[in-house]
Amino acid sequence: MASFAYKGRNIDGGLVDGIIDAANLDAAADTLMGSRITPIELKLAEDDVLGGRSLKQILIQDKITSIELITFSRQMYNLTKAGLPLDRAIRGLEASLSNPAMRRVLKSVIQSLERGNTLSEGMSQHPKVFNDLFLSLVRVGENTGRLDLAFQDLGRYMEIERNTDKQLKSATRYPMFVLMAMAGALAVVTVFVIPAFSGVFSKLGADLPWQTKALIATSDFAVNFWPVILSLIVIGYGSFQYWTKSAKGGLMWDQLRLRMPLVGTIFERIALARFAKTFAILGRSGVPIVTALNVVADVVGNKYIGKQVAGMGGGVSRGESLYLTAQRSEIFLPLVLQMIAVGEESGSLPELLDEVSDFYDGEVEYDLSRLTASIEPILIMFIAVLVLILALGVFLPIWDLGAAAR
Repeated sequence: MASFAYKGRNIDGGLVDGIIDAANLDAAADTLMGSRITPIELKLAEDDVLGGRSLKQILIQDKITSIELITFSRQMYNLTKAGLPLDRAIRGLEASLSNPAMRRVLKSVIQSLERGNTLSEGMSQHPKVFNDLFLSLVRVGENTGRLDLAFQDLGRYMEIERNTDKQLKSATRYPMFVLMAMAGALAVVTVFVIPAFSGVFSKLGADLPWQTKALIATSDFAVNFWPVILSLIVIGYGSFQYWTKSAKGGLMWDQLRLRMPLVGTIFERIALARFAKTFAILGRSGVPIVTALNVVADVVGNKYIGKQVAGMGGGVSRGESLYLTAQRSEIFLPLVLQMIAVGEESGSLPELLDEVSDFYDGEVEYDLSRLTASIEPILIMFIAVLVLILALGVFLPIWDLGAAAR
């Protein structure tokens, strides 16, 4: 599927232009004629020439942030609740945006609506912007005639997710800053300070202790082979990214993340809170349980937990109860399993899952508040060990020289 820029005249003879997605040039012309637009000029769009991005997007902005999607969902809730037609609502939003990437997406959705497609079909052409959860809720809203509630749920869900991400970044900002400062200081000492002391020691001909010899050898290796070290770091980082993005590697890495000390439980509870929130929204919207579980498996943010959730969907499709499949997955606490069982029996599963989500959100907030306090002693011990190594390696021979001089 490629994008083509066109200029033409509509049935009233007015001049129109825009971008249309089609398999080839002939298909684009047929689509325009089917929309009662006579093409005057039709060519491959500039953004396809530049690998899917326009030059303006490359130079200015080519990223759609979560806050823009939240704002879009809230505005669509208000506009659809007021009864405004979809094409007029989206066209008005598109004209008010400053982000060229988001404007291009909405323009494509408008063109899809003009061709007679549904809103969910138009959004499905942009899977990097609108995920499966977004599309599922919009599709349900279209089928039930309550599109406004779908956008309301989406806005609330993405706002909660954004707050969680902000809390996680806030909790890890201090440790990351300390580690970066320590790495910078260690690099300065290795490249500049230790070679200076090495020159002094070599002139004096002193018998150096093994700690100092080890530091000097490390410094000499870093100074002489820094291109090799930098290349190994870049290659290692690239290989790690490639491994985590593969199916098998991503599954192993996400499973490993859940076992990390201090942060493993946080990752697990964030994923389970996301499961509960998403499943509750989909269940409240009338999405079948199997379909909802398959959607949730893709949006929990952890491939290992997503695999367990997908397995729950397979068990439910075979006629098993949701409680039994959840118990077999071994990812839920007994309290959560009990609430799932009660909700399944009483028919109030979405409401109880909302309580499960609130429970996990509270646990995540508490764990994040304790994270910095838990990491501080580890950082202090690491700094103390680093200072001890430098003191033994640099100042011990100085003390020996001073004693010999006296």
